[in-house]
Amino acid sequence: MFRRKLTALDYHNPNGFDCTDETQFRNCIVWLEDQKIRHYKIEDRGNLRNIPSSDWPKAYQKYLQDVNCPFGVQERQEAVDWLLGLAVRYEYGDNVEKYKNCQPLAASSNSDRAVDPLVNLDSNSPDFKAGVTALANILKIQRHDDYLVMLKAIRILIQERLSPEAITKANQNKEGVPVALDKHILGFDTGDATLNEAAQILRLLHIEELRELQTKINEAIVAVQAIIANPKTDHRLGKVGR
Repeated sequence: MFRRKLTALDYHNPNGFDCTDETQFRNCIVWLEDQKIRHYKIEDRGNLRNIPSSDWPKAYQKYLQDVNCPFGVQERQEAVDWLLGLAVRYEYGDNVEKYKNCQPLAASSNSDRAVDPLVNLDSNSPDFKAGVTALANILKIQRHDDYLVMLKAIRILIQERLSPEAITKANQNKEGVPVALDKHILGFDTGDATLNEAAQILRLLHIEELRELQTKINEAIVAVQAIIANPKTDHRLGKVGR
């Protein structure tokens, strides 16, 4: 969660930092203040630097208030992320000339060519796997051994079902259409006019459900074809005549 910002700040162990480890957490806060944020004067950092002290949480709470952090002591991850963002901002402000000409890592000479954002993802990263699994669970998507395949399925679902247009369409109230039951033949007689009418209503509802099911089947077929279809043809292999 914090690796990229810690790496940008040249933290000594960006990959191994554990926010839930009290010692690592306190050391990181002190390092940020000493090396990057520098909100306090050196002589005023004593309480924050006294990591083993039982009063350190109070010093940390006061520090969050002094730097105007919107998060409290109980919101540890949010506060750490906010402090890292503040440190990155100060780091850039102190070295504008150094960073202003930096090129994005994904920059390419073929800037006009569309690039699949999934290409540059590290599919073996534990963070990536955990994130994809969490999304799949939330969206109730079937698990797959290939996490990139799962991510593609998530992207298709979001584009097709969770886009603003799809949500607007789903929220639209369906107005019922009046139906004259006497124009629909039931096909059998129960011997009771009320039961006959109820049976006609049930049959019409069943037909409507079948139509909706057929629509969903068609959508599923289109979605599967979009994934597995590969209409590339090498016309050089074609042969006409003998």
